[in-house]
Amino acid sequence: MALPAFRRTALSLAALALAALAACGGEDAEQNAATSETAAPAAAPATDPAAAAPAAGGVTDPQIAHIVVTANQVDSAAGELANTRSTNPKVKEFAQRMVTDHSGVNKAATELVTRLGVTPEDNPTSQQLKQGGDQNVAGLQGKNGAEFDRAYVANEVTYHQAVLDAIDQTLIPGAQNAELKALLEQTRPAVAAHLEHARQLQASLGQS
Repeated sequence: MALPAFRRTALSLAALALAALAACGGEDAEQNAATSETAAPAAAPATDPAAAAPAAGGVTDPQIAHIVVTANQVDSAAGELANTRSTNPKVKEFAQRMVTDHSGVNKAATELVTRLGVTPEDNPTSQQLKQGGDQNVAGLQGKNGAEFDRAYVANEVTYHQAVLDAIDQTLIPGAQNAELKALLEQTRPAVAAHLEHARQLQASLGQS
């Protein structure tokens, strides 16, 4: 299942939603990957010109902060629905992992922007993410059983692949703040682990 166009165009920014996974208390491959490097550089002062400059795509730090929160809420909402709607134990386990990880991300992201003195600012990208998240959940609510499981997991595969691509092609090369850049580099293995988990789950659903 392809992602709606609005969500694809926003994913280069929504990748930041996973950028704090290295600070979360996850388990298994995600935890091992995210915690492979635990030391992050000191936060840049709020007056640092690099910290105040627009990130890749011309988005400011306050706008990115709002996108982070919104994107986490979007994927958490889908995970919460899957955790209650699916009857497949593997799908429910994956969905709960997404809810747990994204909740931890929001906590860590809030701590980061607080240290940087950034106040999240609503913007068109975060508004589109919220609208698209609502539409995605509404679409999933119309499905049941194996059809629901396949649709939910296919969306997660597409989402995490786009996030990984954005980290590699846009966010790490374009990051202005040294702490943010280091966090993205440390977090990339965790994003890849989420993607691999979703792909394996998708393959098993296709065989059922």
